[in-house]
Amino acid sequence: MGDWTWRSMEERDLVQVVALADRLFPDHPEDAAHFGERLALGARLCLALSDAHAGVAGYAIAYPWPLGRVPPLNRSLAPVPSAQGAAYLHDLGIEPALAGAGQAGAGLALLIGRMREAGLHDLALVAVNGTVRFWERHGFRSCAPGDATARTLASYGGEARYMIRTL
Repeated sequence: MGDWTWRSMEERDLVQVVALADRLFPDHPEDAAHFGERLALGARLCLALSDAHAGVAGYAIAYPWPLGRVPPLNRSLAPVPSAQGAAYLHDLGIEPALAGAGQAGAGLALLIGRMREAGLHDLALVAVNGTVRFWERHGFRSCAPGDATARTLASYGGEARYMIRTL
């Protein structure tokens, strides 16, 4: 079913990444320009799961970002605040046909390795679509947001949870 490998995301991957994100997260649409901005900001922290013949079947978008702040959906991140040793995992998406094959864990392991190389020590995310238990199995814990963060978190949906993993 393919020779899937996680690698650094490239700008040429964005068409397939955006299409996959639109299918996986229809309640959280984002314009292609914002994916490009996040790729430029995250560089080595943005990953693509690809096969030479089938293209992109998964992705991770992460970038330096301060703890306790939830980035807005479908908006520019500018001006980018100082990350202070942390990163934010904006999206991790895998084609449903590859679910359960360990690819999400493999991508997360590569991301964490690259974060350590970059001197980053905390990874935050917003769990949506009932994924809190998945993230807990990968070492994340739910954290109560402050008032300003809670307002942004609400835009992710009623079940959204802010989570952090210290590396």
